[in-house]
Amino acid sequence: MSDATDLALLPALRRLLLGLVVLVMLGMLMDLLLLEHYEEVWQWVPLGLLTVALGVAAWTARAGSRLAVTAFRITMLLVVCTGLLGVAMHYDGSREFQMETDPALTGWALFIKVIRAKAPPTLAPAAMIQVGLFGLLYTWRHPALAAPTKGVLR
Repeated sequence: MSDATDLALLPALRRLLLGLVVLVMLGMLMDLLLLEHYEEVWQWVPLGLLTVALGVAAWTARAGSRLAVTAFRITMLLVVCTGLLGVAMHYDGSREFQMETDPALTGWALFIKVIRAKAPPTLAPAAMIQVGLFGLLYTWRHPALAAPTKGVLR
């Protein structure tokens, strides 16, 4: 392929990537709702953030402005951070449960038991990290974020 063909494909690939991010976020939101992931205050965080992220994604797709893409980038950073926090919280909850069940568990054996636990699923929030990283990839070298060249003193 030529450089011109590659450049022509970039906008389409960028739109497909944003569509994929939106599809995954919708799936995650539905999954959390079906699992009734709203019993405690902290459980509302991913629900709220995914809802906001979907709105910002729609704004970004429609406007494509520097402000929209920047807002999307910030939102995706928050999604990554929420995923990291979620993994830590799920790990801690599972660790406490495993230690109550078998107080003799320590070290590697405890770690393996916690990682393999189904309630709460320790690594489930890592999906938020992945979708956030894909969202950030969408914003990488986005044309709306290019430095303006008109009227800028050098």
